[in-house]
Amino acid sequence: MTPRLKAGIFVRALIRRAEVAGAAAYVAKKGAEEAGAVLIKIARLDGTCTVLSQARRGEGELIWLKPLGDNADEAAASAYFERQRKYDPDLWIVEIEDRQGRTFVDEPVV
Repeated sequence: MTPRLKAGIFVRALIRRAEVAGAAAYVAKKGAEEAGAVLIKIARLDGTCTVLSQARRGEGELIWLKPLGDNADEAAASAYFERQRKYDPDLWIVEIEDRQGRTFVDEPVV
């Protein structure tokens, strides 16, 4: 099983990685520092976005799912985040603004 990184450290590293690559990134909703789930919204600045949600498979391997597909609109993403916050008030929401739609995560996106 892969050791788990604290959510706050992961989020700060993700934001730094995006900014170094020339994208804008920020925390839209701060969650639990130790173990909050992380959702990522990648806004392409053309009205479309991709939402990524953390999941684990097999022996605890971290993967990212696209619960809304590749080209969701902003309203669908906002509604999805609201639904998820009702289930998990400790989750983090990170928004990345990148015209290329890069994810900036190392784990598989499925």
